[in-house]
Formats: sequence, structure tokens, C-alpha cells
Amino acid sequence: MEQLTTMEASFLEAEDADRHVSLAIGALAVIDGPSPGRDELVETLSERMRTIPRLTQLVHKHPLELAAPEWVDDANFDITHHVRWAALPRPGDDAALFRTIADLMERRLDRDHPLWECWIIEGLPERRWAALIKIHHCIADGIAAMRMLANIADTGPAATFATDIRAAKEPPPSIGNPAGLSLNPLSWAGGLWRTSLATTGAAAHTAKGAAEFVAGLLAPAANSSLRGSVTNMRRYSAARVSLKDVETVCEVFGVTLNDVALAAITDSYRAVLLHRGEKPRRNSLRTLIPVSVRSPDAMDRTDIRVSAMLPSLPVEQDDPVKRLRSVHTRLDRLKGSGERQAASAFVALANFVPFVLSAWTVRLLARLPQRSVVTLATNVPGPRQRLQVLGRPVEELLPVPPIAMHLRTVIGMLTYVDTLVFGITADYDATPDVDELARGIELGVARLLARALARKQTRTKQSRRPSRLAT
Repeated sequence: MEQLTTMEASFLEAEDADRHVSLAIGALAVIDGPSPGRDELVETLSERMRTIPRLTQLVHKHPLELAAPEWVDDANFDITHHVRWAALPRPGDDAALFRTIADLMERRLDRDHPLWECWIIEGLPERRWAALIKIHHCIADGIAAMRMLANIADTGPAATFATDIRAAKEPPPSIGNPAGLSLNPLSWAGGLWRTSLATTGAAAHTAKGAAEFVAGLLAPAANSSLRGSVTNMRRYSAARVSLKDVETVCEVFGVTLNDVALAAITDSYRAVLLHRGEKPRRNSLRTLIPVSVRSPDAMDRTDIRVSAMLPSLPVEQDDPVKRLRSVHTRLDRLKGSGERQAASAFVALANFVPFVLSAWTVRLLARLPQRSVVTLATNVPGPRQRLQVLGRPVEELLPVPPIAMHLRTVIGMLTYVDTLVFGITADYDATPDVDELARGIELGVARLLARALARKQTRTKQSRRPSRLAT
């Protein structure tokens, strides 16, 4: 039997410690065409889901947490426990769809069965239907979950934007070239010295990042309505922007897609605070940003491979371009600070701690109020080509992140074909303006696009202006 890693098991422990959270991650596929018959759909899903072992396995926990939980095959696996149907009330618009998503995601998965569900949602306008895939976070991170979702498509896993993430571009660590070994002992000594210096430098770099990460966790964020306790109920909303528009902003200002997305999120949170009569401060929006450390050879693995960064997003800045540049600068500094490596080291070291100790530590931390992190924003690279399910095209994919750590709002970002989608999960009572948060993100991208196009037009005019030397 295969044991869960400490990171995987921590999602179960955090859920056990807080009755207000359900730690399942979701993805909703809106599909064009009439919904299939139930027998056809169940048969197809049964065939395709069985290719993913985790989806037919149970979590077996030991008494008193004396050892890590284990994955065990479900001898009585029955897919009809997992495939269910729901219908939207008329008119079946986004509001009805989002309310249904929130209702379905706030319910915990049944641990007597493998930890996933597939909800078929009918009643969308224009002969469309939707499939909500709900998977416990202990099974997979965002990239792995997206690969699992693509597995149920007609063509299976396709090319995704995951090849654009930093970990996928970094070369694997060198292990040397045995064929090039030298017989000169002096060269061995030189090689050992260089390796020692590199290791020492990496350790110092990671230690510095660890200190900064811990300092961020210990320093309380500014008091605001964005912080506080949560209830059992959820709200959900989504923002959709053109990937081409985002790429235009990236090209003009020399930033990344993630920079633009986070700048738009910051813009929206700033508008929410101002609308609530609160002053945005420099430390009002300390944001946990999961960072994938999944290498190209691990894209097909069903597991969790993430690190994290903890920047304070510049919600205090009122100019869109200055805000974008500030996001870019802060993230660049964190990427070079060792914070990502330090978070990875924490995760790796946790696997060497006796499980009973790590389990009770997670439970204790989940019960304690945390005042440092205000929100979480995670970016999941989706398929580059349009998927099909039972011959029907998937029009759009929406990410549905879970709430945890006493966070009132969490934002998941997903790239699919030519669209960047922001899925926002929020506490029902604390965030009645979740739709305004979604619209604010769209407006934030629109503001940046307008400034980018204006700058592009100015550059074009300047390049066409005749030179004085030429006259």
C-alpha cells in the first residue's frame, strides 16, 4: 500500500480540524450540445476513470494518527456513487450556475468512497450542459487535477499551458558525466571545492528565503473586511478575459501573464475595499501564491508538487501601470530571494517528521486564527486545444478553488484555448459582493489593455515621424 505524503495528508487533517471547510478542488466544463443519456455517460466515465488509479482508491487512516494514511483499492467500487445529476432553475444563467456550483462544492466528499464526484448539470440555455468534476485536494494539485479532467475527454490528455511554467523550463539538476571523469586527483579536488561552494551558496539562499517567508507568516496584515472567520456556505463567481488581450499587455510592458492577472486581481480588491469605505494599505493584501515545481517528466503523475510565495500585492497603488510594474518587481524579487526554494524545503523536510507530530501540528494551526494571509491566488495551466466529451465541444472551463486557512476569498486562474478565466470562491456571509470582485478583475485587465494600446499607438506614431537628420 502507498502512503500519502505529509503534504497530501495535511489537506485531510486541515479539513478534520475545521468544520467550516471542504477541501475539494473543482473544474466545471460547459459543453455544447444535448446532454447524453445516463447509461451512455456512466459507461463512458466508468471506462475512462478506471485509467486513473486514485479514483478507485480509498484513504485508510490509522488510529491516533500513528502512521501516515494509505491508499487502498476499493474492492466495492461503484461509479454510480460518484456520478450525479443536478438541474438549474430557470433561466439557467450564470447566476443560477454559480449558485449551484457553490452549493455542490461546499459539501464534503464522503470518505467511505473514493474522494471524487462528477455532477452533470442540466438546464443551461441554448442546449448546453455542464460537468463539474470535484476531487479532494489530497489527491492532486491543480495541474494534476487538470490532467485528470482531460483524461475523460475523447482525445485524452492534450497539450496544455503547463509547458510555460518555470519548473517545466528549468533543466533537470546535473548529475555529472561519468564518461568525462578525469584521472587527475587535482581535478577531483577542484570539483569537490566548486560543489561545496555551490551547496553552501544554495543553502544560504534558501535560508534567506525561509526567513522572509516566516516573517511574512508572522506579520499580521492590515485590518480589513477581507479578513475574518468563515461559515459553511459559499458563493462563487467567475471573470473571463481574452488571452490575446493579456498577451498584448505582456508584450507592451515586458511582464508575464501571471503579473497581469495578479495586477487585475489587485485592482479589483482595491475597488472592493474603497467601495466598502476602507483604505487600502501596503499590507492589506498579503497573498499566498502556490508555485508549481512539477518537472516535464512528472506531468502525468497524480500527486502534489507545489511550493509557494507570499507577496503583499500593491493594493495601495492607484495607477494601473504602476501597480502592474510593482507586481512584476515584487514577484521578481521573491523568485530570486529563495522563498520558493525554502517553501519546497519545508515540504520535503515535513516528510521526515513523525506523522503523528505533523498531523497534530496541522490540526492545531488550522484551529488557530491566522492574521497574515488575506487571500490565495493560484494559476492552473489548462489545455491549449478545445476538448470534446462524447463528441460534444467543451466551450469553457472554470476553476473552482476551495477556501481554507480562514480565508474569505480564494481565486483560481485557468487558461483554456484563448481565454483566461478567474474562478472566485468566497464565504457566503462575508462576501456578498463576489460578483463585483469578478467584474473588477475584468475591468482591471481592460484598463491595462487600454494603456497598452495607447502606448503602442504612440510608439507607432513616433516611428513614422520623419527624422530631423533626414530633412
